[in-house]
Amino acid sequence: MIKRTIIRVIALFFTSLIFAQSEIEVVDLQCEMLKNPLGIDVLDPRLSWRFKTSAPNIEQQAYQILVASSPAQLAANEADLWDSGKVQSAESLNVFYSGKELDSKQEAYWKVKTWTNEGETTWSEPAYWSMGILTYAEWKSTRWIGYNQLFPGDSLSQFSKLAARYIRKNIALEKPIKDAKVYIMGMGLYELYINGQKIGDQVLAPVPTDYTKNVKYNVFNVTDELSVGRNTIGSILGNGRFFAMRQEYKPYKIKSFGFPKMALQLVIRYTDGSSETIKTDESWKFTADGPIRANNEYDGEIYDARKEIPNWNEVAFDDSAWKNLTWVQEPGGFYEGQMTPNMKVKDTVTPISIKATKSGSYILDMGQNMVGWLQLRVKGTRGDAITMKFAESLKEDGTLYTANLRDARATDTYILSGNGTEIWEPKFVYHGFRFVEITGLSSKPKLTDFIGKVVYDDLETVGSFESSDETMNQIFENAYWGIRGNYKGMPIDCPQRNERQPWLGDRTTGAYGESFLFDNQTLYAKWLDDIKYSQTQDGGIPDVAPAFWRYYGDGVTWQGTYITVADMLYQQYGDVTSIKKHYPYMKKWILYMESNYLKNDLIAKDKYGDWCVPPESLEIIRSQDPSRLTDGEVLSSAFYYHLLKLMEKFSGVIDANPEDITYYQNLSERVKDAFNTKFLDKNKLVYANNTVTANVLPLAFGMVPKEFEQDVFKNMTHEIEVTKNSHISTGVVGTQFLMRTLTEFGRGDLAYTLASNKTYPSWGYMAENGATTIWELWNGNTADPEMNSQNHVMLLGDLMIWYFENMAGIKSDPEHPAFKKVIMKPDFNTGLKFVNASYKSGYGEIKSNWKRDKKKLSWEISIPPNSSAKIYVPASKNSEVKINKQPLDHLATTIVKQEDSLVFELPSGDYSILVN
Repeated sequence: MIKRTIIRVIALFFTSLIFAQSEIEVVDLQCEMLKNPLGIDVLDPRLSWRFKTSAPNIEQQAYQILVASSPAQLAANEADLWDSGKVQSAESLNVFYSGKELDSKQEAYWKVKTWTNEGETTWSEPAYWSMGILTYAEWKSTRWIGYNQLFPGDSLSQFSKLAARYIRKNIALEKPIKDAKVYIMGMGLYELYINGQKIGDQVLAPVPTDYTKNVKYNVFNVTDELSVGRNTIGSILGNGRFFAMRQEYKPYKIKSFGFPKMALQLVIRYTDGSSETIKTDESWKFTADGPIRANNEYDGEIYDARKEIPNWNEVAFDDSAWKNLTWVQEPGGFYEGQMTPNMKVKDTVTPISIKATKSGSYILDMGQNMVGWLQLRVKGTRGDAITMKFAESLKEDGTLYTANLRDARATDTYILSGNGTEIWEPKFVYHGFRFVEITGLSSKPKLTDFIGKVVYDDLETVGSFESSDETMNQIFENAYWGIRGNYKGMPIDCPQRNERQPWLGDRTTGAYGESFLFDNQTLYAKWLDDIKYSQTQDGGIPDVAPAFWRYYGDGVTWQGTYITVADMLYQQYGDVTSIKKHYPYMKKWILYMESNYLKNDLIAKDKYGDWCVPPESLEIIRSQDPSRLTDGEVLSSAFYYHLLKLMEKFSGVIDANPEDITYYQNLSERVKDAFNTKFLDKNKLVYANNTVTANVLPLAFGMVPKEFEQDVFKNMTHEIEVTKNSHISTGVVGTQFLMRTLTEFGRGDLAYTLASNKTYPSWGYMAENGATTIWELWNGNTADPEMNSQNHVMLLGDLMIWYFENMAGIKSDPEHPAFKKVIMKPDFNTGLKFVNASYKSGYGEIKSNWKRDKKKLSWEISIPPNSSAKIYVPASKNSEVKINKQPLDHLATTIVKQEDSLVFELPSGDYSILVN
């Protein structure tokens, strides 16, 4: 079956513009998998480009795209695949390919030119993509190979141990090679080699899925690695999520998939026009008696350098003693080209100290809670075992604090070969850690013996933020480290203990905030697929997707993430495709919840409540004080209303059946009426038991009757300021809407207080107590270790959104998504003295740098080409405002007075705004 889904093909190329000595940047933002995007498995990939110019007021009026099957044809403007012709359109993002139907493994070369209000551009330099394997039938003759048995030294238990499989195959190529691509599915994780050379710089590949539902393949161009004559293909298979994530342990809860396996096609085209495909079969050889003795994401990797196999992946190696692999059962899931990037080593960390302990071990401090692994440089005696145990913090006596890891052993072991200086790092595990206890060293180590490798999905950092408040700046830094550390081919909750699961509720709003820091579109588009594949036949959605844990709680606040993430993709990236693709399944869930749980137009079904509200005692995890807790029926019903309104919006976006819109409108009105009837106290003008969450949700969702809005808001702020002493009192659910709602109702100053607090409970309290990421609990340094991960992101709520949209004033207009039009409306009255922020949108970089004192406000902004902005300036008279040293009237044609601001629009360009 050929799929039509969200794909983002990337290519960065430049050419001069006629109207300015600058450039047009062809950038299909849809899949930054490799330098050139390979293995696209949809028929209509989307093409995008952005202008790179300092010229102001640039608006695209038309474009023309040429797509050809060879570079030569494209250079000659012979578009044998597609010539769009001159299309009158301002759209430069997400333009669907609409040419000839593309075949499997088809190559496509494309370029674009545009017409703007300033003239016609020249053609861009060519960009490129290639199609993947589009049908299951083309994979069918490629056999899955593996070894479904334990090898000596392997074991099955709660702490299963399985050595890596080393696989090889010699091949003979007799003709000159034009090009070659390899298509590989290596379960659970793989490294691929040709003639001893590692292919690609990815790690922990491919991205995880529920392998019974879908399996991702990677594609690499290996033309340069092959030569005429004998060649060797080699791979190492690690366990990943496929095997040994507590294999054979709690089978009622934890899903397992079997022993590692692989399917591979090497497609070679020769210069004489012929081709050859080399596939996995029973002739491939393997051994598990190599140096990687065990690899388990929870427990670590054991590497015995004495068992290294020199030149095992090269032609001259004698593999006669190796076993033949056998054909094994396929995983069961549909084969899909992986359109989101693999993980890579994205950064390095140098440790800041190393201290000896009384027991003779050493404690290494990285200075930063990070996710990845440690590279070791060591000399010693053959057979010496160096162990590295990882943790996020220390006990008071200076030893590792590991109680919060639960039963994750989080330990790597390296056994020395004794051959001089040895440098090692693991291949198939990662750890969440700041501290490492190192034992087994025969001499005192140096800091230079260790390098921390930071590992996460290869996503571009697109946002920056700095303000006059150092606490807020440190929180931003902590969020940056926490978010990227928990990107592991899917968004996980934590990287250190025996969990590391993609909980839906952690990203309900978090995904939106994260998008201001990282270009996370393909990650979350893939995650929507994970959720869809996890949906039950009757419509239920799990708490965790992929459903590695069989948790189907049928709540609303967690499961509704399916809908809110789709909305984020539309708002931030203009991604209509994800809405179209998932709309039937989201609707199925809406109907499922209505038919099973809607009673008297309200939903009482709730599993987790307002998870992790600050408890009354610093030593406990969950509050037992009823006054702090929000009724689950309030949470579920309010959230269900919010989701119904999003579905109503989606129906309009994709032009769904008009009956759908009527259904969502009618049902949402019924829910709102029932909600207000039951929970709105018209005497006190508060909701339910007057928790901040109980009030902020109906305020944020527009459920409060207009005549009561200000009173409800006033009573909510009284609860925050007086009862809670201007501190956070919300959990995961309430915090998702708290900061924006305070600001939108005129209390940005109170939101700023919450953001800059240093005392408990607050984000600043975490930073003041040494946090370099975001804790799972507001009291994560004192609560029972059963649940106090020091690297979670769920409590960020809408804080990062608030930083960018409300403090910096960088917000995409909902009526013109993907920042086609930017709403620039910072709250200048919070108490901050300056904010410097930037965000790289699909149209280019947006900047907002402002500084104010008692006399004036200076504001530097940049609006990217082919975009525009609605500007809100705090002034009452036009004469108080100058732009680029000119009176406001000279630049803005339409100026509207709204409350305490002047509002006007500006085209693309750089502007210096001064308000006296």
